[in-house]
Amino acid sequence: MGLAATPAAATPAASGQTVQPGQACTAADLGKRHPIIKSTEVTPTITHFKGWYVTQGSTGYQNVTTSTQTTISVSVGLNGQIKGDFAVQALGTVGAMLGLNVQVNYSSTSSESTSVSWNFNDPGYYGVYKGTKKVTGTYGSLNCNRVQQGDGSWALKWIEGPDSGSYTTYTTLEEGAVRCEDQVPANSIMRKAQGLLDCETPPRAGHAPGPVASAKATAARNAEAKDTAKGAAGKAATARTSAPATRAALNCQPDVYRIHVPGKPLNWSAPVLASDGIRLRESNWTSAHLDNWRLCNVTERNGVVEASLWNWGNGGCATIPANIANQEQAYLTTAPCAEDDLQRFYIYRDVPGGSKIGLQNKHTGSMLGHDRYADGELIRQYSSGRQDGTGTYNLVKV
Repeated sequence: MGLAATPAAATPAASGQTVQPGQACTAADLGKRHPIIKSTEVTPTITHFKGWYVTQGSTGYQNVTTSTQTTISVSVGLNGQIKGDFAVQALGTVGAMLGLNVQVNYSSTSSESTSVSWNFNDPGYYGVYKGTKKVTGTYGSLNCNRVQQGDGSWALKWIEGPDSGSYTTYTTLEEGAVRCEDQVPANSIMRKAQGLLDCETPPRAGHAPGPVASAKATAARNAEAKDTAKGAAGKAATARTSAPATRAALNCQPDVYRIHVPGKPLNWSAPVLASDGIRLRESNWTSAHLDNWRLCNVTERNGVVEASLWNWGNGGCATIPANIANQEQAYLTTAPCAEDDLQRFYIYRDVPGGSKIGLQNKHTGSMLGHDRYADGELIRQYSSGRQDGTGTYNLVKV
């Protein structure tokens, strides 16, 4: 018979999808986003393993120290630390869809204890293991944007925006012990552990109790190490080939704009110092055009505008600093204009006749907003946007 421990209770999954594509939204939602899960895959995975031989007379409880087989780390898109509401909501939605208790905060299976205490009732060759269900897939972003309806009128609705990415999480760890002769369910964690046993070569009689190396387990670990090395090399190559190249010139539209807080006198103003960020300032704060912006290299897809934001005052482009781009509430600043997705923004618009917009960074997927309404307040990125509506701005021609 197969042996396995009952998994410990996990925190219930977060609520499912809060909005659906095509549902109505308001101008206050232009600076918000919600996740939409596009695909899911559940794979039984062994995270820790040890081949263990129990002789007659050595049965009973034994403490077995296993070796790390596979490491699973929770991640959503660029954010490996799950620091934003969007990532938590995305993973909670996955759990609700699948009916599984998945990890919704950053964690890693390698941080779990590798020791397994087990009651071996019968002598034999066992695979002592810890395992889980690895959950992976892709997600998209639901954003509020104007949509033209069949009768020619316009309405604000939740649409699937351009932003997308992948996620990884896992369920509660299960531990147990399994023998070659045990009948276990197919595609189960226990079956994965049984597959790591060298069942075709039974241990020789009279072998002393203790750990027995598993050829399959060793081979699997070596393969895992090779895959990890290949992945790291691929990422390094990607990093080398994606280094930003300086633009010769920007193709900017002639209109000049201020980006206002609706109904308030404060608007976006570029920094005077390179080490500072874009802040809320009054229009008369400076006469150096630091509050004047142009849309450059503009494209449009499915009603969503993509553009660089060029500042008239300092000649730089709005950007999220690369060294903090994966952080929740990273501030917005300006830098020399370059071919870089950190300097590209999706712009979600109110219905024609309205000047309200929401802005989303192309590289990070986060929405832009401010923490409080005050002179000198930094413009920052928020993974889900500002849920109080303070991520909605007015794009007003000067």
